[in-house]
Amino acid sequence: MEVSVNIEIPFASQAIDFNEILTTGTIPKEYIASDYISQQWVERFVHYVLSVPGKSYSMPQLAVILEQLDPRYQVFFFKRLKETSPDSLKDFAPLYYGFMAEFHPLLFT
Repeated sequence: MEVSVNIEIPFASQAIDFNEILTTGTIPKEYIASDYISQQWVERFVHYVLSVPGKSYSMPQLAVILEQLDPRYQVFFFKRLKETSPDSLKDFAPLYYGFMAEFHPLLFT
């Protein structure tokens, strides 16, 4: 999947085909090339995950995508998920605990 980030159009205004990203299991490098774009991409990904029917993706598909992110953005994904929809964490518990087990326990105290 070839994706070009159009510099003339702000990233927030560009369309992202999250369905294709989940299907291919690959985040285009352009979306994780800088801290700003990575943060914006994660924000939009959280909203996508919460807005489409749960059967549109699987937890293993989400795990493959999250594994490509810097650990800071993995944590940011779950933080935004919790802030945006606190009740949704129960649906993502296996994924959440799988990823959070990798981090030092003091990170969340």
